[in-house]
Amino acid sequence: MKLPLPEAAERALSDQLLAHVRQEIASNGPMPFSRYMERCLYAPGLGYYSAGKTKFGEAGDFITAPELGDLFARCVVRTVQPVLEALGPEASFLELGGGSGSFAEAALLALSAAGSLPARYLILEPSADLRERQRDRLSASLPGDTFGRVEWLDGPPAEDWHGVLFANEVIDALPTTRFTMRDGEVYEEHVVLDGEGNLKRSDRPADALVGGAVRHVERDTGREFPDGYRSEILPQLPFWMQAVAGSLTSGVMLFVDYGYVRQEFYLPERSDGTLMAHYRHRAHGDAYILPGLQDLTASVDFTALAEAGNNAGFSLAAYVPQAQFLIASGLQELFESDFVEAADEGTRMKLARQVKRLTLPDEMGERFQAMLFARGFDAVPLPADVLLADQGGRL
Repeated sequence: MKLPLPEAAERALSDQLLAHVRQEIASNGPMPFSRYMERCLYAPGLGYYSAGKTKFGEAGDFITAPELGDLFARCVVRTVQPVLEALGPEASFLELGGGSGSFAEAALLALSAAGSLPARYLILEPSADLRERQRDRLSASLPGDTFGRVEWLDGPPAEDWHGVLFANEVIDALPTTRFTMRDGEVYEEHVVLDGEGNLKRSDRPADALVGGAVRHVERDTGREFPDGYRSEILPQLPFWMQAVAGSLTSGVMLFVDYGYVRQEFYLPERSDGTLMAHYRHRAHGDAYILPGLQDLTASVDFTALAEAGNNAGFSLAAYVPQAQFLIASGLQELFESDFVEAADEGTRMKLARQVKRLTLPDEMGERFQAMLFARGFDAVPLPADVLLADQGGRL
């Protein structure tokens, strides 16, 4: 695919990051792909999410559900509002990765209108650049008493807390391990340098953690991976889940992301995995170009996510395709109300386009899934329609 040329300032940042990667490889030897992805996305001041480049919306590289309008956030609020009310006035809302701040803005306005503002709205955002963008947006758009509840965290809450944890398109951005099979053995993808200093792929025998995770998938699916099969796996996911959610003593977690149940993720025909790069609204499969300038993502194995949540002490409350989740959360009612109140035909058309992007199968409706976990309730206070839409049996 022919990609737009980056501007000179962007190219300079990418070259700096590439120099750091080359130096680390020269010093330490072959770099696991997961480490390379972590550097590309999160290296301070240089990584995709750490530098000042616009990421979200029409001016960025991709569009997330909250960027389309406020219907997505308002549906999420309708789902979790009973949880916040059941937990009382000291409940908190924790958003993992705040993006542009669009979700937080719409969610806080909706919670305020419903009289269900949490005691604290926490945003766990590792990127200093995104923090400032979020702070500027929310301080300008929210009433002072509402903005006063927003706090930014450097890490997961250390003290026990109760409330709601929400993550939209977070799991897909966790640095993933790439593996392949050779002579029946598991190999892990690494990054090395060729004779001219260019990045290239090199497969090395996997360690016990990666090999064990791959063998677990084989046992669970009842299929052995053939030689040459390449895909992604997150052996660190259970540890990550415990780190971010271990202190949530009672409440609900909601993850929305694109991906598949395990049997579909590792289909024989998906023999080169799901890794994708996104640059200026173009998706392609070359992770080794434009380091730091393009987003790198892999689809989510929702069976693995369910296992990680269970291992962290949570029960799976519901697993639902995004379209059904939003409909069960009142999307139709919200759309009809906004449509009637719209000031002009252009606004009504924009609303209709938003609903289509969120729900059509070839847009976000089927590619994205919602997974809800709960802990600390005798009866989970989620809307009945959401619980009835559960497809957890597919996992």
